Amino acid sequence: MTEYPNLTRDQARQLDAAATTQLGLPSLLLMENAARGVTETLTKHRGNNGRVLVLCGPGNNGGDGLAVARLLASSGDEAVVYLVRAGKKLTSDAKQNLGFLQASGGTVVAGDEVDNWGHVLDGLTQEDWILDCLLGTGVRGQLRSPFSNIIEAINASSARVLAVDVPSGLDCDTGTADGACVRAEQTVTFVGMKRGFLQPSAADFTGTMTVAHIGVPLSWIRSWLNDADK
Repeated sequence: MTEYPNLTRDQARQLDAAATTQLGLPSLLLMENAARGVTETLTKHRGNNGRVLVLCGPGNNGGDGLAVARLLASSGDEAVVYLVRAGKKLTSDAKQNLGFLQASGGTVVAGDEVDNWGHVLDGLTQEDWILDCLLGTGVRGQLRSPFSNIIEAINASSARVLAVDVPSGLDCDTGTADGACVRAEQTVTFVGMKRGFLQPSAADFTGTMTVAHIGVPLSWIRSWLNDADK
């Protein structure tokens, strides 16, 4: 069984940057690999049944979701995608993945124009899946609207939930949530477990954990972490 590292939020971010600067791996490629890991896990648990609704935020977590939607569409499986910008600019990689998806014919709904998220999610059943790609490792403290409202609607929905990297609202260093937090059935995280996932409090939010690689050799990751600790 592969033994993955346990990462703090800072280590996770610095490792991504180092993979790009030291190994020359483009950040878009890392995002694509992450999205493939999510797509594989979703397909494994979902089979061919049910709809998929992807909820994306403006950061790289949202970029992962946009890439997943495109990968699903590559096999003829069209997801419904909502993009919630919340007054923020998209990160460069998220913006590019939005462009890829739209250029290939995918439709992205402006989530900021939604007044009632409960109404949007009410029609989902236990065969359907919500992909939580709203917020990532940077979350600290209590979330505000619109994200708190969206998360409340997600948790009230009958659909099954897969969180991408981190359930939105969970502090990945402490494994606790100060207010609204997605309660996922499955969480696909990248490179290694986040430090807070080891805390008993996190299990109510993460559900079953899967670690997906992003194309960076595990031996290099371990060496980089050892050097970073010196």
